[in-house]
Formats: sequence, C-alpha cells, structure tokens
Amino acid sequence: MALPPTPATRSGARRSAASPRRAAARLSSPTWPAAIAVLACCGLTACGTVAAPGAGTTDTVTVQPSSASPSGGATPTTSSTGQAASGLHTCSASALKGSLGTSQGAAGTLYTDVMLTNTSSSPCSLYGYPGVSFVAAPGGSEIGAAANRNPVSPAQLIKVAPGAQVNFLMGLTDVGVYPVSQCHPTSVSWLRIYPPGAYDSLYVQYAAQTCAATSLVVLRVSTVRAGLTGVGA
Repeated sequence: MALPPTPATRSGARRSAASPRRAAARLSSPTWPAAIAVLACCGLTACGTVAAPGAGTTDTVTVQPSSASPSGGATPTTSSTGQAASGLHTCSASALKGSLGTSQGAAGTLYTDVMLTNTSSSPCSLYGYPGVSFVAAPGGSEIGAAANRNPVSPAQLIKVAPGAQVNFLMGLTDVGVYPVSQCHPTSVSWLRIYPPGAYDSLYVQYAAQTCAATSLVVLRVSTVRAGLTGVGA
C-alpha cells in the first residue's frame, strides 16, 4: 500500500511546480524598463527634428534665391563634404515666412508644398522634420493631433541664404473616410509650424477640415527639402 505523501514531499512538489513561474517572472521583469524606454524615446521623437548630423557626415545643400523662379524659389547646389552649413545657427521661426505652394489630391489625401522663405539678412540652416499642427488662430490652442512623419525624402542639411526658399510636403487625409463619432470633424483655418530644431513657431493660413479627436492623425509631413521634389516637382 502506498504511503501518503509527507509534508516535505508536498512542499517539494509545490516548489517544483512554482519554480518555472518564478523563473519566467525573473527573466521577463527586466524587459519592462527597456520597453518603457523605447516608448519614451518614440514619444520624444514623434514630431519635430531628427538628430542633427555630425560635420562631414552628410550632404549639404546650399540654397540661393533665384529671380528666375516665378514663386521666388531657389537654386540648390550640393556639397558632399557636409561642411558648408557648419557653424550656422538653426533658422528660427522669426527668420522664416511660410506660404502655400502647389496642391494635388491623390487616393483620399491632399498633398501641398509648404514653402519657407528666409526673410532675415543672414544665412541659417535647416535639417529634418518640421513640427506641424492645426490651431484655432495664431497663438491659439491646438486642434486635433499633430502631424506624423512621412519618410518620402531623406533628411539633408540645408544652408538657406537670405531670400532663399525651401519646402516640405504636407499630406492631409480626407476626414470623410472616418466615422463622424470617432473623428469629430471640424473646420480649421491655420497651421502652426515649428521649423526643425526651433522652439518658436510661425503660422500659415490654411482652410481645411480636420478631426478634433487626437486619436486620429490626419496630417503627415516630409523633411524640409531644397527645391521642389514633391507636388510641384
């Protein structure tokens, strides 16, 4: 006849059964700080600039004003050394004037070239993505979600001469594709634009429909570019 298990045997069985759970917990718990760190980094880089390149590590595009361009555009020249814009300060919003270029609709999205002109008396540099959102009015509150990034063009370090013009491509999704109860469509009239690396903003009039719900992103923007490489190319 089999003897009943002793207390020591029962506790040993419990320890054996529980060990894999505790081991799994010990193995998985350190991954949480790493996951949180990744999410934090993603949140910090969701809009605005990408990391500035080191000297000599990227192509530099120098943009000069061009009287031949009907829009007051620019003639870009490229240097492979990455040194031409070294030492230049980042273009502030107060040194730039924003305006709208060519627009074109495609697959439920309206694409527009947004132009930035250096109105100051000295050259400055731009690199990366602008921060863009709809606002109620200049200086007013933000409406809906800020723009996401569209990697349609690579980031370039751009030296913007006085009077020269650069652009970025902005895409606005037709809000009619979303349920009204989720989107909460609303009319807007202004864009707020933070130039890459800048802490001040400029405003451009732009009448459109957007989603007031911040859970839906309807705006997407490219990096700042020399010349027209998007809608108006």
